Amino acid sequence: MTEKANYYLDITGEVCPMTFVRTKLLVERMAPGETLEVRLKGAEPLANVPKSVTELGHFIVSLNPEDGGSPAGVHRLVIRKNQ
Repeated sequence: MTEKANYYLDITGEVCPMTFVRTKLLVERMAPGETLEVRLKGAEPLANVPKSVTELGHFIVSLNPEDGGSPAGVHRLVIRKNQ
């Protein structure tokens, strides 16, 4: 990611559904156009958080693995709040 996110959230210690709940609560407090970088871990959050965020109308800027790309590993998800 070339730009710096406005907010950061580490949900690597959380389990579903709290992974999405914590992400959603922070996105709701953001201004339109601001970005959030989320660190998440595990196959379930990796599948559910990006899907749920896009269903709310926000944009996935990027989703990249930190450690080799294992679905169970840590990923960085960058979200841009919808205008």
